[in-house]
Amino acid sequence: MTAPVHRHRFDLHAAGHRLHAERLSPPHAVAGPTLVFLHEGLGSIGQWRHFPAELCARTHLPGLVYERWGYGQSEPLTGPRPDDYLEREARDCLPEVLDACGIADPPILFGHSDGGSIALLFAAAYPERTRAVISEAAHVFVENVCLAGIRAAVEIYEQGSLKDGLRRYHGANTETMFRGWGDTWLRASRRDWNMEAELSRIVCPTLIIQGVDDEYATRAQVDVIAAGVAGPAEILWLPACGHVPHHQVREAVLDAAARFIGGVCSN
Repeated sequence: MTAPVHRHRFDLHAAGHRLHAERLSPPHAVAGPTLVFLHEGLGSIGQWRHFPAELCARTHLPGLVYERWGYGQSEPLTGPRPDDYLEREARDCLPEVLDACGIADPPILFGHSDGGSIALLFAAAYPERTRAVISEAAHVFVENVCLAGIRAAVEIYEQGSLKDGLRRYHGANTETMFRGWGDTWLRASRRDWNMEAELSRIVCPTLIIQGVDDEYATRAQVDVIAAGVAGPAEILWLPACGHVPHHQVREAVLDAAARFIGGVCSN
């Protein structure tokens, strides 16, 4: 039986806030980049489940998962999120997270949804600090289908079932976390948010993962990312899959991500 991936939970400080994080150390680790996992707009360490550890085990690379400000066991959010909160996470917070964790070599970023957008923005802002990006269900502009999906999530949340499920992971942060996501995306001043212009500064390899049945996005997001980045881009287009490919078709995502990472590390 393969030895389990060692997990170590700890707190760090970045961009003026206390954040909760987890290091992943696989058995028989090899020299190489750290895999840094960036969660979705309602996500946390726990909601990744075993996926990060499984990918670290397959690649024999160390991993880092952390909860952004206002999520999970990190410091509670105060006030509404600004329209450019994704840019701030990429530009101001993530570099300090890497520094606090002693990750000097360029990492491979695996970002889901909001986390995917943050990964792309970081790679654009800090090309010298990014080895590669795996962008899963990321957004680079606002679509009507995304807003409709968020409105539906808000309705379900207010009915109670989604709120109860999120509370298991976010505890006292649940209400401000959810409103900080939903209210920001639905804000009229954010309707024209668009990060397409940033993509041309991404020179590292990029794997773009998207479910055909994603309830928050269309194929247009994928095509814009693939056409916009300056580095090599690969698309994994997954049938019968929604917004969370790493859970809904886990093996396909693990296989593709491990192969992509292997190629990056061999160059």
